[in-house]
Amino acid sequence: MTVLKRNTTNYLILLAFISSILSCTNQDKNNKDHLVFRYNEHKNIGSLDPAFAKDNADIWAVNQLFNGLVQMDDSLLVKPSIAKRWTVSEDALQYRFVLRDDVYFHKHKLFKKDSTRTVTAYDFEYSFNRILDPKIASSGRWIFNKIKHFEAVNDSVFNITLKQPFPAFLGLLTMKYCSVVPKEITEHYGTDFRANPIGTGPFKFKRWEENVKLVFRKNNQYFETDAKGETLPYLEAVAITFLPDKQSEYMQFIQGNLDFLNSLDASYQDDILTTKGNLRDKYTKTIDLIRGPYLNTEYLAFFMESELNEIQSKRIREAVNYGFDKQKMMTYLRNGIGIPATGGFIPKGLPGYSSTIGYTYQPEKAKQLIEAYKTQTENNNPEITITTTSNYLNFCEYIQRELTKIGLTVNVDVIPASTLKEGKANGKLDLFRASWVADYPDAQNYLSLFYSENFAPNGPNYTHFYNTKFDSLYKASFLENDIKKRTQSYTTMDSLVLSNSPIVPLYYDEVIRFTQKNVSGLSSNPINLLEIKHVKKEKQ
Repeated sequence: MTVLKRNTTNYLILLAFISSILSCTNQDKNNKDHLVFRYNEHKNIGSLDPAFAKDNADIWAVNQLFNGLVQMDDSLLVKPSIAKRWTVSEDALQYRFVLRDDVYFHKHKLFKKDSTRTVTAYDFEYSFNRILDPKIASSGRWIFNKIKHFEAVNDSVFNITLKQPFPAFLGLLTMKYCSVVPKEITEHYGTDFRANPIGTGPFKFKRWEENVKLVFRKNNQYFETDAKGETLPYLEAVAITFLPDKQSEYMQFIQGNLDFLNSLDASYQDDILTTKGNLRDKYTKTIDLIRGPYLNTEYLAFFMESELNEIQSKRIREAVNYGFDKQKMMTYLRNGIGIPATGGFIPKGLPGYSSTIGYTYQPEKAKQLIEAYKTQTENNNPEITITTTSNYLNFCEYIQRELTKIGLTVNVDVIPASTLKEGKANGKLDLFRASWVADYPDAQNYLSLFYSENFAPNGPNYTHFYNTKFDSLYKASFLENDIKKRTQSYTTMDSLVLSNSPIVPLYYDEVIRFTQKNVSGLSSNPINLLEIKHVKKEKQ
């Protein structure tokens, strides 16, 4: 098994290192290990300040420490959080939030009396203005683009006025950027608030040794309860380690030193899963598998303003879409995890998704399209190059082999992720692999990649796709409050994109989570948010 082929000396050193960092809370000594939830991040967390909660690692950590007005459940429904209720005006422009009066900030000496205080609407007014402050340079400023005005009416009422109706607005407010922070603490620490976070979440900050370990402890004043009225969270602590090697992380999970594994790497996927995506028999008694839809579309993108004739040719773009078996690709390269993309760009799990508007595997039709291109252009050796990162090389090599069979020469260029990001933003790549994870759970977020006013580098339209009918429908969707009509419009727009084939949808991803058998209450959700407040651990 390739995952076990390690250098013995280095591996023993690694085990000693892991053993030391996993003991960070001293819970084992007190026989309370079942109250500590342990997981690993492959890269260091950049900041614990919600103003910079952009990457998944940061978002997961921030989610344990902070709350916003509203939150999203596993079914993508917006639920109360610090706001106990809200109303929306008939014109869908005015949002009025009524706040709870029992939400307290984590204790800190700067609060003076009782070392804490309750959250008020004025804290949200400050927190939102902080995100908009150019000096803060928050990556979440775009969330407020559609807001005309917001204000605290009094301690318990917070109003937001939009510039125009935006049906997905409440979903935007569930993002970690919209968390509430205390003015006296953020202004005291300045940029160091990233490592001295004070929020209202189910866990409070305890200790952070960057690149080594991060520890949160239970917030005994947390305001949420379960269905039986029991105060959340159940756990006493969360311990996060930062092992960069996925094989080492996997070994630690298999040995029971981690409670949770949230990845599927080629180095171990065959050891833990069958080709049909089920747990192998040797692990069924010790490990649980959780899987569900993930709002992430993996795809290839053509730059529609490329000077290459092959890229400009719709026949070539369609041939690529028809020319390889996506089901076979998922079976052998992903062990069945993920849904072959026979629909459009909108992933399964979002209103607007359709499984029939895309391309199926039709190699003969793909060959005919290639031959038609050769006849039309007198180019008997059409050639394209797929640019990718090393993480997706196996996918691109599979597509390369399959497309060669239909008469298309395909090269694969592997470059660093930073170079690919810069290249696709500036139109330097003719064909590249990409993915889009939802910023907020509405299909409009996905369709924004094809709106002409979003041409990169000023927006996410990396293909420079342009269609006047699409643009008209996209703008109209902001004004449509009828859910059924808006969903129909989304499907129509998605179909328009696929009919012009600026992209090749590969698959719609799935959230896959492995837990130890003694862990319960950890669920899956389409935005892949880690929610620990409901998690319990039994003694082993």
